[in-house]
Formats: sequence, structure tokens, C-alpha cells
Amino acid sequence: MSIAANLELIRNQIAGACARAHRPPSDVALMAVSKMHPVAALFEAHAAGQRLFGENRVQEWQQKSALAAALDRLEMHLIGPLQSNKSSRAAELFHGIDTVDSLKIATRLNEAARALHKILPIYIEVKLSPEESKHGLAPAELPALLDAIAPLESIAAVGLMTVPPWPADIANAGEEARPYFRELRRLRDQSLPHHPTLTGLSMGMSNDFAAAIEEGSTCVRIGTAIFGRRPPPSTVTE
Repeated sequence: MSIAANLELIRNQIAGACARAHRPPSDVALMAVSKMHPVAALFEAHAAGQRLFGENRVQEWQQKSALAAALDRLEMHLIGPLQSNKSSRAAELFHGIDTVDSLKIATRLNEAARALHKILPIYIEVKLSPEESKHGLAPAELPALLDAIAPLESIAAVGLMTVPPWPADIANAGEEARPYFRELRRLRDQSLPHHPTLTGLSMGMSNDFAAAIEEGSTCVRIGTAIFGRRPPPSTVTE
């Protein structure tokens, strides 16, 4: 299937999950994860009406961005871990940073955004998975981080993000991930009275996004189901 056909299928599946959850489809943003894919794939998705994208690495998007500069209303978010020494470049290149997990990173992004005269939306990444490979701060650390970044005027914490453990049974991925989605929503709801801008829940990927929507996700991050398997890294900017 083409990227356009895959997007249509995913949008229909999102609408179905929203119907089951008694939510309008407009409640859920579809983020096309273009990491490790060539710019041509991003152009094809854009031609099919996709505007919101995610990339994992600052350097990779820096290489692609010059080629994609002419695309109308393109919105690109960083969805991979951010090193503090790349904060300034990330604030310049991306419309949002979805993986903030420390006050150090938040402070550097705030300084960079202030120099750019912009307010940068961020998501706080929470580590709910026991897997060592997953990133994010511990749930117990979330209230203190939110309180610490609240005075920072050039960043805005607009939601929480998490990645559940890889499923033992891929066919049952949604049900295995559901407890993690519920916990992230609980943490968001618990935080909202003191941090009213924290409305977003970025959770759900190709194998489990329907369950994530049913549990309250406001943004699903879909890569493989749209673009297919990732090509070798040497081809990403071709």
C-alpha cells in the first residue's frame, strides 16, 4: 500500500477508536513518525494531507529540514531523547519538544526559546516501563519538575508522554499497554488542578494506538504503519 493509502487507513482506525470511546476524531492528533525515512516519504505524506510529524534526532532533522523547508504548514516535533548540548538547535528546528525529562533540559530549552523570541511547547516524558532502554523521569518526580518549570516563560508544558514496554504478544499489544496508558492519564489528571495547560497525552504507536485513544490519548505517534519498515540510516536524506 502507498503512504497515502496507509494514512487513510490509520485515520479511519482513529475514527473507529474515537467512536468506541465516545470522543470526536478531532480530539486526537495523528503524528507521522518520519525518523530514518527519506525526505521523499515525508513529501508523500504531506501531499496526502499530513502536517504533523515526529523525528527522533536533532541532527537527522537538521539534514532533512533544508529539503523540506518549502512544505506548507509542516509541524515537526522532537520525539527522541535530547542531549543538553543540542537544546539550542532543537529549540530552533522543532515546533515542539516531546521528551523533556529534567529541569536541566527544560531550563536550556527556555533560554534558547527566549533568545528566539518564541514560546516552545513541551511534553514531559514519564518512564512507566521497567525496561532500561526507555527514557523519562520517574512518576514520583513529576510534581516537582512541573512546579520547577512553571515560572519559565519561554516554554509551556502542554502534556505528558510515555512509551510502554514492548509487548510479549504483538497481537495483544493494545491490551498489554493499556495499564500504562491509564496510569499516564491518572498522572495528567492529578497534575491538572495546579498546571492547567497540561492537557495533552502523547501515547500510542502503530501496535497499540487504538487502546491509547480509548484511554484518553490526544496524540498518537505512528511510524511503521504509515511508512513501513525503516530503511538503512544512509538513505534517510535521499
